[in-house]
Amino acid sequence: MEDPLPAQTDGPRPSLLRKPTTERLSVAAAAEDVSGRIDSGRIDSGKGATEHRPEHRTATLAVALRRARVENAEHSAALADLRAAEIVRLELLADALAPVLAQVPEDVDIFDVAIAHGERPRLFLDQIGFVEMDRDRRTYRFLQDTRHGRITLCESADMDEIVDAATNYVAHRLIEREKALAIDYASGGAARVLREAGVEKKPAPSWEKAYAAFLFFIEFVGSAAFFGLLAVIAMWAYRTYLPA
Repeated sequence: MEDPLPAQTDGPRPSLLRKPTTERLSVAAAAEDVSGRIDSGRIDSGKGATEHRPEHRTATLAVALRRARVENAEHSAALADLRAAEIVRLELLADALAPVLAQVPEDVDIFDVAIAHGERPRLFLDQIGFVEMDRDRRTYRFLQDTRHGRITLCESADMDEIVDAATNYVAHRLIEREKALAIDYASGGAARVLREAGVEKKPAPSWEKAYAAFLFFIEFVGSAAFFGLLAVIAMWAYRTYLPA
């Protein structure tokens, strides 16, 4: 006798309705992963679109320009402060050289101490000698322009050494001036000028004035005769070669 078959029910089997817990968790994790990828892709695409917008580029350029202006202003202010510090150091050196230059004779005008303001401030002693600051803004450089180029007479961070070098320079310049005057006098230039200045000019005699007037009259008559002769020749040529 055969066993009776189990009774069939209308609904699905219980094994098909209930899945294992691990399988449900894996499916949920996969769904969340896919959803996260989709959302991240949307966000990235949105960021890329925002970055490539002209408004965003314009805003970034404006910020960069403002930053560049601020940096340029700070750099200019720093350069101005350094230049002001150089000028102050040169002014201190000029004050230290004032007693030395006060001993120069009054008839000597080759020294004109002044500070030239510019990109490289300089303290000029005369037309060819000057002092400037080195790149470290602390070292003094005493330079001189010569026929063979610019030479360095002294370079030191000690102001006293520069003052001593400038004092020796002033002394040598005074000696060179004396030598130049002596050579000029020996060659006869200055002596001739002194002799001509000392000799009084005598008035010219009357016969010299009359002779000069006679020469002027002769020149005037000769010029008038010459131009009159040219006029006569021109009239003769006109009547001869160009008949009416």
